[in-house]
Amino acid sequence: MAISTTNTEAKTSNQSNVRLWTLLGTILTQFALGSVYTWSLFNAPLAKQLDQPVSQVAFSFGILSLSLAVASSLSSKLQAKFGVRKVTIGAALLMGATLMAISHVTHLWALYLTAGLLLGFADGTGYLMTLSNCVKFFPERKGLASAYAIGAYGLGSLGFKYINLYFLTNDNLNMTFEVWGALVTTMVIIGALMMTDAPQVETQQQSQNTSKDMTLNDAVKTKQFWVLSIIFLTICMSGLYVIGVAKDIGESYVHLSVAAAASAVAIIAIANLSGRLVLGILSDKISRIKVVSIAVIVCLAGVLALRFMSLNEMSFYFAVACVAFSFGGTITVFPSLVSDFFGLNNLTQNYGVIYLGFGIGSLIGSIIASLFGGFSAVFGVMLMLLVVSLVLCITVKAPVQNQSQDQLMTAA
Repeated sequence: MAISTTNTEAKTSNQSNVRLWTLLGTILTQFALGSVYTWSLFNAPLAKQLDQPVSQVAFSFGILSLSLAVASSLSSKLQAKFGVRKVTIGAALLMGATLMAISHVTHLWALYLTAGLLLGFADGTGYLMTLSNCVKFFPERKGLASAYAIGAYGLGSLGFKYINLYFLTNDNLNMTFEVWGALVTTMVIIGALMMTDAPQVETQQQSQNTSKDMTLNDAVKTKQFWVLSIIFLTICMSGLYVIGVAKDIGESYVHLSVAAAASAVAIIAIANLSGRLVLGILSDKISRIKVVSIAVIVCLAGVLALRFMSLNEMSFYFAVACVAFSFGGTITVFPSLVSDFFGLNNLTQNYGVIYLGFGIGSLIGSIIASLFGGFSAVFGVMLMLLVVSLVLCITVKAPVQNQSQDQLMTAA
């Protein structure tokens, strides 16, 4: 009996160590992967190097976002075949090589291929797979695990902003990309070596009617899957559009000075990180769909202010902070929400498809603005989608099991 107890304690201790090392490795990896959100620093230097308009160069980030989302949806298949460690190392090598290649491009199409397609694919392959793998280790604290991992992703954009800005200011474009690529590759490989593939989670039922561990084929047949997809797309569209053009909104829409408008970037970074931490932790205490409802309401308040208020500097900061807070919180809570609805074991596959809304949402705002003439039209579409999403949040319930199947299984 004593030997059995000792073995059990040793096994538990080893599992705790594996969980901790995987969490730390995921945080390090996510921090490095989040560096892609410093891309706006490079638009002007690359535009000068390529002799192209900044708007044409900036479009590469839209391609990156879409490629990131597509790669995220495919990463589960790579993990199933090669394991989280090997796939993450592969993503690190591709990301580092791509960053080093970007500074040598001489044509716009080459920039779209490297900075858009390849960089987005490398980042997306590592992002969702390592996040989902980490969350599976903490079924009792899914929100907190997501908050740590995705919070690190957000912090990465802030940390690498200063690193990249330092080298851009004190060195040249080539050196900046080379240092960025070397740092990211090293950090992600170290993080990968700390990770272990999460074991299959025992299927448990939170209630008599809650369905668990649906495959992607089963999940897409439920109305709940598409409801969550609409909500996620709406928040991503709102957040990515406002975050991406906040400085322009401040200058041309609110008529602030260049310095005052630029300060919105710092406000957004703080609000985004706060949303990830606050709503992520809250999601372990109350229903996650209620937390997403809160995020939608906060975003709605921000967009209402942008659309209908006579904005000054402070009200503008309030509005963009609301949108960024909502976006950060939603991105953090959604993986756990999807696992609540469709199970942990197939989280990467199920959330991967929903996550396509991130890439699609990143383009919709810009398309609406170009077709219908500016910020007001986009804010109007956002408002309509947010109202619809709020109604969906209030009414959606987790999928229910097929009772006849339950009875057959019991009889067997």
